[in-house]
Amino acid sequence: MGVNEVTEPGPGRGTAPTGGAAPSDPAGAGGSGQSRSSHRPQAPQTSEPAPLLRMTGIEKSFLGVRVLHGVGLDLRAGEVHALVGENGAGKSTLMKVLAGVHRPDAGRIELDGAPVRFEHPLQAQRAGVSTVFQEFNLLPERSVAENVFLGREPRRRGLVDGRRMTADTEALLGELGIERLDPGARVRNLSVAEQQVVEIVKAVSRDARIISMDEPTAALAGAEVELLYRLVRRLRERGVAVLYVSHRLKEIFELGDRITVLKDGRLVDTADVAASTPDELVRKMVGRPMSAFFPDRAAGAAPGPVRLRVEGGGNEQLDGIDLELRGGEIVGLAGLQGSGRTELAQALFGIGRFTRGRMWVDGRPVLPRSPRQAVRAGLALVSEDRKAEGLALNQPVLANARMVLDAVLPGSAGRRARRVPEILSSLELVARGLDQEVRFLSGGNQQKVVMAKWLATEPAVMVLDEPTRGVDVGARQALYTRVRELADAGVAVLLISSELSEVLGMADRILVLYDGRIAGELPAGAEEEAVMALATGRAARGAAR
Repeated sequence: MGVNEVTEPGPGRGTAPTGGAAPSDPAGAGGSGQSRSSHRPQAPQTSEPAPLLRMTGIEKSFLGVRVLHGVGLDLRAGEVHALVGENGAGKSTLMKVLAGVHRPDAGRIELDGAPVRFEHPLQAQRAGVSTVFQEFNLLPERSVAENVFLGREPRRRGLVDGRRMTADTEALLGELGIERLDPGARVRNLSVAEQQVVEIVKAVSRDARIISMDEPTAALAGAEVELLYRLVRRLRERGVAVLYVSHRLKEIFELGDRITVLKDGRLVDTADVAASTPDELVRKMVGRPMSAFFPDRAAGAAPGPVRLRVEGGGNEQLDGIDLELRGGEIVGLAGLQGSGRTELAQALFGIGRFTRGRMWVDGRPVLPRSPRQAVRAGLALVSEDRKAEGLALNQPVLANARMVLDAVLPGSAGRRARRVPEILSSLELVARGLDQEVRFLSGGNQQKVVMAKWLATEPAVMVLDEPTRGVDVGARQALYTRVRELADAGVAVLLISSELSEVLGMADRILVLYDGRIAGELPAGAEEEAVMALATGRAARGAAR
């Protein structure tokens, strides 16, 4: 079949409450009336605060397959506790046990030292435990305020008091330092980041003392990530315990206080962020150091002929773009948010196309005016937003992997499609089969399907825009290996990433964008400081050539 069998079934819904199974809640329905100091020891015998929540010996199985093996976790008031591990490590299952979506088969949950049992998410919310999942639970046709107080609308004389609801929402936004978000705005008109803010504000309005966030930045742009950072820090200042699940090591080390690592459903370690390093963390998650993720170039390999050349390329966002990509090499493209990285990828692919300059693919002049023309010229683009731009989520794996072939290259689709199972297998796709709908795959496996879709076109030039966004560190290695194999086979690869470790680890040479122009070029093995000097405009253009 060309894919690996799933070893962990997808999670199901929790059992609804049976009427009298209210959780034990010593705080009184999860109210936040206690001060932060009430959760900490009063005597100076220890410097560590008492846990607000403790989970011990949590076990969970689905259809006879054990996915949590006696896992323990504790959360302290006013901390950001990162939860990390590969896909399938049990992170989402543990989060859903805490949220009341799943009931544990064994184990104990304590809130403020007293045992609790959540039979339903509403019980967890009433106890002060809220979860912000990747798929938001919002009504798009209602306003921000209506979503924040959904089912708990303030009333006056038996009617919903819209004025008070708006004022209360505005006050909550102010307390959290959120500006320029109108309580009366329709949710469908908000950005992903703003919708996420609404979910968090809704949790705060319920007096949440614990907020779990599942991959909160997976679909956010750089400026939106900073908004989330500020919000998480404000929650910490308010004494809220934040359980933060992310594949992005940079976020964990910038935001986290402690880290808990899961592997294969088992607890590996809990450690202070200040006492950890990214390399140690990766080793705990996957059993090998970070350096092992980046495959070496084939011995004796040298760049081949020029496969892509651009002279004087420009449009409203870009100017004076001169570049060459040779077969057999991976060229990294670095730059800060807003520097023009994605705009360059789109211009090459006929989206937001070049309005001036010239371009050649394998020596043939071409200036794509559409993605269809770009594909026929031999280009492929793995875009940064796989769900919105790369996949048909309700379609099966095979249909997605054949999508471009059937739509753009029907004449050779049959021949090229015969390689699809082999391509998926080489990417180590984990799925029940080629007929499984893509929406049920993990983020990393969805990205592998996107890669397979473009590899099936046998491109001359592959442009990868944030190819590992939302992909766990274990799944990244398969992607990195396939990209290096692609280059070794003679394809020219342009790798765009906001993660400097990825650019430095994969690239044979590095181009750095600043303000829509190529600020300079650096060789493989360049220092991070040299890249940032160009990316921030501190180095003169061309000085590093």
